[in-house]
Amino acid sequence: MSTTHPRSIALALPLALTLLLTAAVPSRAAVQVVTKATVSYPHFTTIQDAVNAAAPGDWVLIDVGVYPEPVYVTTPSLHIRGMDRTGVIVDGQHQVGNGIEVWKADGVWIENLTVRNFDRATLDGEDGNEIWWNGGDGSGQIGLHGWYGRYLTTYSDGLLAGYGIFTSNAVGGFWDNVYASGFNDSGIYLGACRDCKAKIRNALIENNALGYSGTNSGGHIILEKSIFRNNSSGIGPNSLNNDDQPPPQDGACNSGLNDSSTPAFLSTRVQRCTIIRKNVIENNDNLTTPANSTTASIPWGNGIILIGTYADLVKNNTIRNNPSVGLLGIENPDPFPPTPSTVFFQLSGNKISGNTFENNGTAGDPSSTDITLAGGLFGAQQSVNNCVSGNTLTTSSPANIQDTWSCRHPTTPNPGGAALGFILQKQAESQARTSVPQPVPPSQPTMPNPCKGVPKNPLCS
Repeated sequence: MSTTHPRSIALALPLALTLLLTAAVPSRAAVQVVTKATVSYPHFTTIQDAVNAAAPGDWVLIDVGVYPEPVYVTTPSLHIRGMDRTGVIVDGQHQVGNGIEVWKADGVWIENLTVRNFDRATLDGEDGNEIWWNGGDGSGQIGLHGWYGRYLTTYSDGLLAGYGIFTSNAVGGFWDNVYASGFNDSGIYLGACRDCKAKIRNALIENNALGYSGTNSGGHIILEKSIFRNNSSGIGPNSLNNDDQPPPQDGACNSGLNDSSTPAFLSTRVQRCTIIRKNVIENNDNLTTPANSTTASIPWGNGIILIGTYADLVKNNTIRNNPSVGLLGIENPDPFPPTPSTVFFQLSGNKISGNTFENNGTAGDPSSTDITLAGGLFGAQQSVNNCVSGNTLTTSSPANIQDTWSCRHPTTPNPGGAALGFILQKQAESQARTSVPQPVPPSQPTMPNPCKGVPKNPLCS
């Protein structure tokens, strides 16, 4: 325990009350709620107490320390900021629960802190989310507008944490300078928004079952300038027939007007607004990560895997050293084997252009390549009008994919099922994995000046 009181920080917006939270465990840290009309500094011992005392528009500032508590936010327009990204730790201590959960509160910012080791009760439990903007999970409705996260670290050194940074049933937000490691589902997750209006950039995502997952999230999304490495697979937008209604994952610019789970794209000439660009996606070969039943069923070793997706644009990425496939695109009948409730999600209207593929796949296997597409097997057999052009690559399945499936063609055919056996093999290998805890990550860059923009006060003068 520190023998001196460490410095504290404060954030501000124009409300009338100012509050101070101190004495985090184990260090003598401080959390403060500050407005422009500062009148007093009452003290608290938990982040939750400070959040409860804050009003819409206040800033909650957290001094260096370890805070062994979950935090539940229902007040809109709060700014929650740590004074040091590595030094401010919300610690789950491997108890079941969520770290910081924002429940249907619009416009909440979370910045410059670490959340770790909040667990699920089982591998497939519903908790274990480190930071979660929750607009009504499972409701099929958008219940949150405005979500913002910067300079965030999330990790688990166990086997039961689900998601690192998680947004569901919400629109209009971004993550910038974020990190996630050690999760049995995905490091970062954006789901259940037909037109998400979201941007994700400058992320470092490693050592997860899946680096990025986007279930039934589409429309205006940009995922850019990030690194996905050492996951079982790197990036995985997907359509699922689960509680993240409504499906599918539809990257078309007019996705908000789509009312079909299996839309038809009749041409390669699609206006696409879900864009995966300018990322480094490498060495996604980690078959020791935690995994739940869903992520263990995903074929492993892929840089990008498009799982029943529609009208996504993948461009100008560097995709290298992924042992199964650099980019794998597949149909997704869900559930499978088919039942009367199965939705036969196709792989249609996607564009793959201008990417650099290097050293992907395993020599000698015709389906283990830089780009492998499989479709025309299930349902309406309309995995058509995907196109591939302008990429630097060596191998593909089908062969010569930039000829028959070139984007200069107004239509392209089903790619066929030649890779199906290979895909099932990689799925079986994924399910047979031996999971081990992933390493504690090194410190990540902190916010340069956490007092920037804060009105003058005793803690940030």
